[in-house]
Amino acid sequence: MLCHCGSPNKYKRLDTKLERKLVEVKKGSQGVGNFKSMNSIIMKFPQFKEELKRIRSVFEQYDEDSNGTIDREEMKKCLQQLQLRLTEEEIDDLFHSCDIDGSEGIQFNEFIVLLCLIYVLKDQPSSSNTTSKMGSPQLEATFDTIIEVFLFLDKNGNGKLNKKDMVKALSDSSTSGRSPAHISRSRFREMDWDRNGHVSFREFLFAFVHWVGIDTDEEMAVSGSNHQ
Repeated sequence: MLCHCGSPNKYKRLDTKLERKLVEVKKGSQGVGNFKSMNSIIMKFPQFKEELKRIRSVFEQYDEDSNGTIDREEMKKCLQQLQLRLTEEEIDDLFHSCDIDGSEGIQFNEFIVLLCLIYVLKDQPSSSNTTSKMGSPQLEATFDTIIEVFLFLDKNGNGKLNKKDMVKALSDSSTSGRSPAHISRSRFREMDWDRNGHVSFREFLFAFVHWVGIDTDEEMAVSGSNHQ
């Protein structure tokens, strides 16, 4: 499905930082979410797909040369506009961790992951600050819901997923909706790129975008343009 470039520990700094942020979010939540089972998540896939496709206009805004990808300099401008202050090393980590095919450019499905990572990395605004972090309350609401999916699956609350988390989530579905063991193992393998037994938020996002069908649409769009 994906080209898993780089060494397993290459983005450990980024993943560790995301883990800490998600642990903070989990602790700050009231423990009451919209999702009670995997079935309730899967039923929202069409809605997720439509909401994420709306990010296309944001992508085109930062794709200044209209070549279908966001290069490193275009990403830096995106970070500056969103007021996310990172070191050059952190910027490189973020860029390469989203450029999973090693093309030196962030494609649309990769850009969705990039924006969601930026959303988590940005400090949460105080209650008195009414300014939207991403400039779009609708976009933030979509990312909040995706984060909620991850936190639902993160039964341990440690900012990463393991096989036990996934099996428990699938088992918590109604009896008729439970996934067979081999299906849950397959789902987990799709996410656990480095086979270390844990799934980072970044790995989860790429799998999630694939599950709702965004990357499939992108492949069809590229194929269609090549036949024209």
